[in-house]
Amino acid sequence: MRRPRALLLAGGAAAGVIAVVLSAYGLRTWLTARGASEGLALWAWTPLAAVLVLQTALYLCERPVRAGAEGRERLDRLHVAVLMPVFNEDNGYLRAALASLLAQTRPPDSVHIVDDGSELSHRAVRRWWMSAARDRGIRTSWHRTPNRGKRHAQVHAARHCPQAEVFVTIDSDAQLAPDALEEVLQPLADPRVQAVAGLVLARNNRAGLLSRVTDLWFVTSQMVERASLSPLGGVMVASGSLAAYRAELLTDHQDGYLSETFMGRPVTFSDDSMLTLYALMRGRVVQQPSAVVFTAMPETVGHHVRQYLRWMRGSSLRSLWRVRYLPARHPALFAQLLRWFQQLASTAALLWLLALHLQPGPLPSPLLLAVPLLLASGQTLRYLVLRRSDQSLRSQVGTWALTPVAMFWSWAVLRPLRWYGALTCWKTGWGTRQAGAEVQLGTAATA
Repeated sequence: MRRPRALLLAGGAAAGVIAVVLSAYGLRTWLTARGASEGLALWAWTPLAAVLVLQTALYLCERPVRAGAEGRERLDRLHVAVLMPVFNEDNGYLRAALASLLAQTRPPDSVHIVDDGSELSHRAVRRWWMSAARDRGIRTSWHRTPNRGKRHAQVHAARHCPQAEVFVTIDSDAQLAPDALEEVLQPLADPRVQAVAGLVLARNNRAGLLSRVTDLWFVTSQMVERASLSPLGGVMVASGSLAAYRAELLTDHQDGYLSETFMGRPVTFSDDSMLTLYALMRGRVVQQPSAVVFTAMPETVGHHVRQYLRWMRGSSLRSLWRVRYLPARHPALFAQLLRWFQQLASTAALLWLLALHLQPGPLPSPLLLAVPLLLASGQTLRYLVLRRSDQSLRSQVGTWALTPVAMFWSWAVLRPLRWYGALTCWKTGWGTRQAGAEVQLGTAATA
């Protein structure tokens, strides 16, 4: 069924504008009734509203990149090597990920897999893959190394394909759409583009309430925040589930990539954002929304919390590096400073409003209380713009209807975790999948 894209895009933009107007009116009315000063609240609200309007205008500009005839010819000649680190991956997900590489409309020229000292055995999958890749004429290698982390596994894999011109990194649980490789390469026809991020969807989105809410939140963040940075060439993180990089980014920076430290401790996470930072230092990083990959999201609260905490620690650390190393005029640097302001201002405004609410006086206007939900619902409409092969429109609408739950989870759980991660970013351990696969294909809903 065809999604009403134009209507949904217009609806999301309209909801954002209405939320801005209602928030201004409701906030001013309530503060006046309580005899409170409007200055501080409006000082924070005005730039936040301006950022929201700018972000909306930018993400509405994002379109899939299409290389011209000459560009496609250049892309066809590139040696594209896929790098896949494996560590304690469920064999069902691993085999599905590898099978998706065999079904690509633009097959990879080579695939290099490194088992980073897994405790789980992947021997059966390895035997199947080596035979299947040989039959398809895809050069491949599979190595097992002592456990030293994802970065070492990627560099080890890259050393086995020195002729590569593009490295495509994918996770061992990532199932590519049939045209994902062809699509993720399209923006690289522009020599200014150094890296391309794919669009990551949860493969197990129907496994439970948590996976649905996570899918809604994660897809919306890509379709809103990342999509608003893509027209500027300032995407700050290309997810490891599917990303394409100019090969020299890894080869030229491999020593620094492997030896990164923070407060005297080796950094073993945030590898995707580090590679993206190298790309930003050289040029543009964009998102290709037509390059789709399905990956496994956490199905338990414990796994979800540990993963998000690791992401936030890595995000906090990487934000410091962006401010330190990016050129002064780079859009990503400006976006990072805006992100800091948004986080500080929105959190401070929320705490101030809660403190004011606890004091005697009239309750907040229903209009003011409706603003966050209206704004969130407008942004999550982007979830329905996608034409998904793994869900019916009815299922997508059902997930979108969980917006109030996702909003509550974001504010009550994820926001405190974000601040806790920032305050403990010196803890640089990986934190998940240390004792085996945490999500298994046998227990997840399949696409």
